Amino acid sequence: MRILLVEDDKSLGSLIHKALVKTGDAVDWIKDGEAALAALTNPNNQFDVIILDLGLPKMDGLEVLQKTRKHGIHTPVMILTARDTIDDRVKGLDSGSDDYLIKPFDLDELGARLRALQRRATSRTENAINFGRIELNPATHTIMLDKKVVNIPRREFALMQKLLENIGHVVTRETLAQTLYGWNEEIDSNTLEVHIHNLRNKFGKDVVRTIRGVGYMIEKIP
Repeated sequence: MRILLVEDDKSLGSLIHKALVKTGDAVDWIKDGEAALAALTNPNNQFDVIILDLGLPKMDGLEVLQKTRKHGIHTPVMILTARDTIDDRVKGLDSGSDDYLIKPFDLDELGARLRALQRRATSRTENAINFGRIELNPATHTIMLDKKVVNIPRREFALMQKLLENIGHVVTRETLAQTLYGWNEEIDSNTLEVHIHNLRNKFGKDVVRTIRGVGYMIEKIP
């Protein structure tokens, strides 16, 4: 997943950032509301999920959320906050958030809730994605071919997941690159091609189709 983390607490933000990157997510971390709104309304940015604190400098998280939705941005939002009254939760959900998690929280629960938001956004009801001889499970971070686990680096796993979530549709190079890398990570010009090559070696040369000048796709099984 490409995640925007909006959290001004440096120690908590660092903890969340490290935990999500470790599981293979690309995470961009912003520490104030104005910068968050600018990032969200920039058409060059494509996020799968937003983690949003409410008590932010420069602009309150609730205002960020409201303005984001007014811009027609439908990216799933999880509010992560210490504001724990029923009124706070109602305001957050009515302003357009998709989930509401109160601090302190468990990192495993955070991960599970993020996966649930991603499933909902991709119209899935189960964690595992099955495609012919391939089964990918984001919850356990495993991928199998013919019922046997395939060892795969985290970025190749994230790439395969993005393609499997969009079976039958072309995923652009830009979208795939944003799925794998955050703002502060350098990407070589042929990095994506290398990852695709490795996936073909592991799962079959025809599993990923190149759409020249656009991107890549996994075609539906006839």
